[in-house]
Amino acid sequence: MASDARTPVVLCWHMHQPSYQDARTGEFLFPWVYLHTIKDYSDMAAHLEQEPRAKAVVNFAPILLEQIESYLVQIERWRHGAGAIGDPLLAGLVAEQLPEAGTPAYTVLVEKCLRANPERIIRRYPAYNRLADLADFYHQKPELQRYVADRFLADLLVWYHLGWMGETIRKENHCIQSLQEKAQHFSLDDRRALLDVIFEILSGIAPRYRRLAEKGQVELSVSPYAHAMLPLLIELESAREAMPDIPLPARPAYPGGAERADWQMREARAVFHRFFGMEAVGCWASEGGLSQQTLALLDEHGFRWTASGDSVIHNSLNRARQQNPELPEHRVHRPYRFGESQIPVFFRDDGLSDLIGFTYADWHAKDAVGDLVHHMENIASASRNEPHRVISVIMDGENAWEYFPQNGFHFLNELYRVLASHPRLELSTYRQLLDQGRVEPLHLPHLVAGSWIYGTFSTWIGDPDKNRAWDLLCEAKGHYDRLTGNGDLSAGQKAAASRQLAICEGSDWFWWFGDYNPARIVSDFEHLYRRHLVNLYDLIGCPAPASVFQQLSQGSGEPARGGTMRPGHEPGNEP
Repeated sequence: MASDARTPVVLCWHMHQPSYQDARTGEFLFPWVYLHTIKDYSDMAAHLEQEPRAKAVVNFAPILLEQIESYLVQIERWRHGAGAIGDPLLAGLVAEQLPEAGTPAYTVLVEKCLRANPERIIRRYPAYNRLADLADFYHQKPELQRYVADRFLADLLVWYHLGWMGETIRKENHCIQSLQEKAQHFSLDDRRALLDVIFEILSGIAPRYRRLAEKGQVELSVSPYAHAMLPLLIELESAREAMPDIPLPARPAYPGGAERADWQMREARAVFHRFFGMEAVGCWASEGGLSQQTLALLDEHGFRWTASGDSVIHNSLNRARQQNPELPEHRVHRPYRFGESQIPVFFRDDGLSDLIGFTYADWHAKDAVGDLVHHMENIASASRNEPHRVISVIMDGENAWEYFPQNGFHFLNELYRVLASHPRLELSTYRQLLDQGRVEPLHLPHLVAGSWIYGTFSTWIGDPDKNRAWDLLCEAKGHYDRLTGNGDLSAGQKAAASRQLAICEGSDWFWWFGDYNPARIVSDFEHLYRRHLVNLYDLIGCPAPASVFQQLSQGSGEPARGGTMRPGHEPGNEP
């Protein structure tokens, strides 16, 4: 069967983490960048390397790439005696002298070493599970901690990193295998050998994805520099296009937001080119957040495609039908163009993507892939007379896999194997489809601003806690404008302040604020957000106002998957 007779399927994996690094001290306050690198970003490359017929789009947030680089620099300097490793967990892993039991530093390390999926990571390994049980016992009886030997924390640190290790590495790396077999009594040499493996994985990420791109297996794309929500930077009022009654912050607009959105995209392009040696053709705007003005910005920066969730096209079609009732029903499996913008917009099939994120983790891999592919086959049959069809599965490339057995190893292998040889479905990339002229966008007069989550911006604005966070950011931006414009700061100081402001503009802080999220994670992120704001004030030489030191949000919810992922549609509101 000719290639163009098959229905294209694009798997788009988005890799991102916000900035966990304190600009003032260089310390990483949370380890999620390097842990997801050794577990997920490495595994996702390996699955494609092992199935040369497979293809995918892989999207990177530039702030993630820079943090991977920062880890490498810190480890290399530590190796040469020229500095410390700024992550407490990595530093503890290779420390000659571990903190004494019962001290605050000891307690923090033990607590951090238990932040792993209990079912899929901790209980999978009997030795790790025993250590976790002991940690819980000592937590309940702190008076016994004085009798704990250094060996306990050393072994716990090793098992934490072994537990987070990618499955493809676990199956191939002799050092990891020997440490797992040893199981206990890890020496300092063992721990330093483990750090060597971690360094090797971190240093290989960008080259591995670059090679996959050069082979044509992967299309690499980019997000705004610090994963900012561009439509809200440009115009807070854009939130009311999909939700007319949503409460907005007290500040009417983010000052100079259009210029900041442009900065985010310029810096994204520069960082992407530095890491991969090529230009990004596509842009997954943070969280699929789009508006008509955002599309114009992406046009200006020369991007050839972008994407969002299917609720956005549903809302946009509904609006267009008010003027033209003859327009087709909701059709997500093809690209669209909006207004004067020339950039094609592809749309995530939320149903398929959410099956991977929320349903298949507890299925047998072959059953899960069979079910997913069956849905794709039905879509292909229903759209066989549409020449510009494309099925898009878009989701983050990290958080889902910790809920699957063995980090999704069998599911992903089976998925690529089946789709790579399917007679009616063809793995492709957005760039390839555009280059081959196989997709022609339909035109609609206006894109209703929204994101891939519910087709709205309610995850980032509208809640009282989220709105207060926007007001803090708007206030800081006003001081930034005043003090960077008065001539007192050097060019270097202005550049550092601009980068720090970009970090504060990231979407992740606003995602977590609200009482529907878990209290511990809300606390982590609101503390980190406020620290980033304080660092911004320090860089511009302005005392931080008292409001920055007041708690923003507490959280008390228990959302699915811990809140790290959301379904595309609100329950009961599927289009």
